[in-house]
Amino acid sequence: MKNQLLFLLAICLISCGTPKTVRVSKKVIKGNWLLNSITYSESGTYKVNLLDDESKECFEGSSWQFIPNNNTGTYDIAGVGCSSGARNFVFTIQEVDPQTGLYDFLLKPTNEKHKSETNHGFRLRLASLSDDTMTWRQTVRVSGKPFIITMNFNKQ
Repeated sequence: MKNQLLFLLAICLISCGTPKTVRVSKKVIKGNWLLNSITYSESGTYKVNLLDDESKECFEGSSWQFIPNNNTGTYDIAGVGCSSGARNFVFTIQEVDPQTGLYDFLLKPTNEKHKSETNHGFRLRLASLSDDTMTWRQTVRVSGKPFIITMNFNKQ
């Protein structure tokens, strides 16, 4: 009877574990990335503060590092007129629809000890991920209509 309970517990733990798509994504995302371009779904001039931090111009060219074994990372902004330096964050990848393979990327800025001072995070659609490229999409509302911010990364 004891062996049967252990067997059932093991099956339950395996079946409730992280989905395969998320495990594969964590392996691919590991390492250093360059945020090379940011585009908007609507034409025009917009003043957008990404991640409640800096402007599009400051984020383009920023370096990102992902450490999936503890779900942490950093991004480093460097540019004229930008508040330069490294920022810390924690992240999770959540599978949204196992049929389509779509998933969300949840990112929460933190201090160096991975503690959030505001407990405020950001939900981004991990629209595509390959060994060399990654695309995030964030949907916000502008004048009551959806406005999509697309961030394109290349692996370093």
